Amino acid sequence: MKLFSFFSQELAIDLGTANTLIIQDGTIVVDEPSIVAIDRRTGETIAVGMKAMQMHEKTHENIKTVRPLKDGVIADFQAAESMIEGMIRMAGQKRKFFTHLKMVICIPSGITEVEKRAVFDSADHVDSKETYLIHEPMAAALGIGLDVEEPIGNMIIDIGGGTTEIAVIALSGIVCDQSIRTAGDEFNDDIMNYMKRQHNILIGERTAEAIKINVGSALSELENPPEDYAINGRDLMTGIPKQILVSYTEVASALDKSISKVEDAILRALEATPPELASDIYKTGLYLTGGGALLRGLDKRIGAKTKLPVHIAEDPLRAVVRGTGKALKNTDTYSFLIDRKSV
Repeated sequence: MKLFSFFSQELAIDLGTANTLIIQDGTIVVDEPSIVAIDRRTGETIAVGMKAMQMHEKTHENIKTVRPLKDGVIADFQAAESMIEGMIRMAGQKRKFFTHLKMVICIPSGITEVEKRAVFDSADHVDSKETYLIHEPMAAALGIGLDVEEPIGNMIIDIGGGTTEIAVIALSGIVCDQSIRTAGDEFNDDIMNYMKRQHNILIGERTAEAIKINVGSALSELENPPEDYAINGRDLMTGIPKQILVSYTEVASALDKSISKVEDAILRALEATPPELASDIYKTGLYLTGGGALLRGLDKRIGAKTKLPVHIAEDPLRAVVRGTGKALKNTDTYSFLIDRKSV
């Protein structure tokens, strides 16, 4: 038994479109961007995570950077395998012949059966002997400390990089849910398009992400507004590098349509909620998790739209992986975990 436990390794993985996080023994050991850099000539993986992100949009013709996940699911199977393997190596896992690797991986609630199998197959290729999947809203609920087994309705809104997951949870199950592909990546696209349209300046994904973090806002009026943020890009008129200042009100204007889509999805989920659970939600309110929850004023905007209290989770970026870690410790008791037999 001791020999088995020595070779047994357990990992909880939040395989996100923007970032991948891994928990081992209750501690987050990997928190890296979901991206790989590949040598076009040999097909070998050059870098994974932050090192690959530093190369993103700066490579020459012999190197390409790939984000293997799109809209929360695996879009590039081979790159995803390389990324997962690289992340597991970062976690300090040495590939041993007798290793019993057990993983719980987080997936969007709107995932198809084919996409589930792609996740299982990727896990198989990194020699996982036991693989379980957990839906993001359920993991987020566990991560923020909700008792998902109670007969009480809770609404979770997880705004990630590729998808926004909205779910009403009760009695260890998802009663109704909405999964839309409007989230952090879409916000970045909105910012890039706005800069091109309004300022005639071309910026990349990384700059758009920096704008979102530093002056991102869901409201055009904030109580404690951030200072204007200086960005560099290429002037479309002259082709010369240029610097401009961006205000939070401009970002609020750029993101308005996408945030409206999120609000509409929340309203659709509320409309589909059974009346007794709706009564619970009126008392408990809505819980915001994921990187999108950090967008300034988003809780107030959603609260004004729904007339319900909105709570931002503590450390919303890590709520999902913390919940996945809890599920890893209780794979025998949590009925909502998906294993290969149930797919």
